[in-house]
Amino acid sequence: MTIPAGLRRTLLRAQRDTGFLAAGVLPHLALVPVWSWAAATAARTGDWLLTVSVSAVLVLLGIPVLTAVQRARYRVLMGVDVPRLTPAVPGRRTWASTARRVTATRPWRKIGYHLLLGPLLASLEVLVLVVAAAGLVGVVAFAWSWALPTGIRREWFGFLTQLPAYTAAGLLLLCALPWTARAVARVEVRLASGLLGPSRAQRLQERVDQLAVSRTDLIEAVDAERRRIERDLHDGTQQRLVSLAVNLGLAMATRPDLPDDAREVIAGAHLEAKEAIAELNDLVRGLHPAVLEDRGLDAALSGLAARTPLPVRLRVDLEERVAPTVESVAYFVVSEALTNATKHADAMRAEVMVRQVGEVLRVRVTDDGLGGADAAAGTGLTGLAKRVGSLDGAFHVSSPVGGPTTITAELPCAR
Repeated sequence: MTIPAGLRRTLLRAQRDTGFLAAGVLPHLALVPVWSWAAATAARTGDWLLTVSVSAVLVLLGIPVLTAVQRARYRVLMGVDVPRLTPAVPGRRTWASTARRVTATRPWRKIGYHLLLGPLLASLEVLVLVVAAAGLVGVVAFAWSWALPTGIRREWFGFLTQLPAYTAAGLLLLCALPWTARAVARVEVRLASGLLGPSRAQRLQERVDQLAVSRTDLIEAVDAERRRIERDLHDGTQQRLVSLAVNLGLAMATRPDLPDDAREVIAGAHLEAKEAIAELNDLVRGLHPAVLEDRGLDAALSGLAARTPLPVRLRVDLEERVAPTVESVAYFVVSEALTNATKHADAMRAEVMVRQVGEVLRVRVTDDGLGGADAAAGTGLTGLAKRVGSLDGAFHVSSPVGGPTTITAELPCAR
C-alpha cells in the first residue's frame, strides 16, 4: 500500500513538530524550580533579600545555557537559525564597554522568555503531547480492549456503544494534531526569533553593514582590475607599438633606396604608430596613472595640472595618504572637471583645491568658463556623481549660465 505524497508530508511534518515541542518541555520548565524554591524559602524564612539575590544569580547563570540549548533545538529540529547577538563595542575592554555590550544584547528579553514565557510555552507543548497521546489511545482502544476479559470490557467501555466513540474521538484528535502542533511550533519560532535573536532593526543594520563591506570589496576589486589592465597595456601593447614605431623609423632611415610610394606608406604607418602610442598613453593614464599609486594624489594632480592646456592653480593639503580607492575617485573628479573646462567651457583658467578635513576629503574644481553644466543631463558629470556616490560621498555642481563653474566632491577617507 502506497501512502499519498501529500499525506506522507503531513505525517512527517507532524512527527517533526511534535518532536520539536516534546524537546522543549524540559528547557522551558528549567527555571520553574528556581523561582518556586525562592518563593517557598522566602515565605518560610522571611528573608526575601537573600533568597531573591540567590535566585537572581541562578537565573542569570542559567540564561546563557538555556539560550544555547534553545538555539540548538530550533536549528536541529526545525532548521531555523536564531542568530546570536554579539555587538562589537569599539575601544578598550572597560566596565563601561562591558555594560554597553550587555545592554546591547538585550538580556531582559532573554530573561522574560525563559522566566515568564517558558512555563506558558511548556503548557502548550504538554497540551499538544496530551492530544497526541489521547488520539493514539482512542484509535487503538477498540483493538486492545479485546485483550481484556469480557466482563471487564463491558464494565469499562460498554462494549459496542463506547468503544466506537473512543475510536472516532481518537481519529479526530490525530487529524487535528498536525495543524495544532504546526501552529504552536510557529508561535515558538516567532517568539524565539524576536526575543532570543536580534530585532528587526538590528538585522537590517547588520545587513546594511554587510552590504557596505561587500560594496567596498567590489570597489577595491574593480580598482585592482583597472590597475591590472593598465599594467598589461603599458607592459604589453604599448611596448609592441613602440617597437613597431622604432622599426618603421629605422626602415626609413636605413633604406634610402626605397621607392617614393613605399616611403610614403612607411611614413604614414610610422605617424599612425606614434599617434596610437600617444592615444594609448592617454588611455593608460586615464585608467589608473602609475604616479598616483607610486607617489600619491599630490604628485598625480601636479602632473595632471601640468598637462592641462590652460593655467591651473593647484593646492593640495593632505595630512597623510588616504585609501587608494579614495585617491582614485578624487583624481578622476579633477581630471573630468579639467577636461570639461578645456573642451566644453572655453575656460581661461582653473583652480583645484584638495583638502582633508577630519575624515572627509574635499575636492573643489573651479573654472571661469561659460557655465551651464548640468550633472543630471547624462554627461560625464553623471558618471562622476555615481562614482562619488559609490563611496558614500557627496557631489555638487554649481554652474550658472555665464559661469563660473564649481564642482565639489566630499569623500569619506577614514581608514
